[in-house]
Amino acid sequence: MAMPKHTNLLTTATLALFLGACAQGTSLFPSSSTSMDAQTQASTQNAGQGGATQSSVPPKSFNRFPDIPVPSGANMDMTRTIVFGSGESWYGQLGLATSHDANSMFDFYKQELPSFAWIEITSVRAPTSVLTYERQGRVISIQLEPATLGGTKVTLTISPRGGAVAPTMAPAPAPMN
Repeated sequence: MAMPKHTNLLTTATLALFLGACAQGTSLFPSSSTSMDAQTQASTQNAGQGGATQSSVPPKSFNRFPDIPVPSGANMDMTRTIVFGSGESWYGQLGLATSHDANSMFDFYKQELPSFAWIEITSVRAPTSVLTYERQGRVISIQLEPATLGGTKVTLTISPRGGAVAPTMAPAPAPMN
């Protein structure tokens, strides 16, 4: 049975409205819960402080990285992320996308990393800024670059601290007579 044209139009408009709301992260249906989750509460509390601030409870996707500060509103960029391990012994590269500008992100990491027991090795504020810290036999290198449409692309690379000893050459075997 064919539906009248006005019913098709109404169905299409409702579906478009619903999909548009989903794409923006909003819901057409009010939540049955009256309390906010911990991440929403932390974001709301930090919103009035301005700048990039660390939320007290990182988003669930960042729970496996308890040894680094996560800026509010950060999203993991899976195309730039490869991580091995978890907890305080993970290694690899973690890509983040933030809405904060690169200067705010530089200041955020300079301020927050020491509270996670990271010790600064060096930092350079530039069009592409780099910060390097060390902690418990690991080194973190943070690259900050402005994103094309605003915000900052953050790349955190954590690796084991390498030794400063140059490789030695084995002595040549004695000639056989």
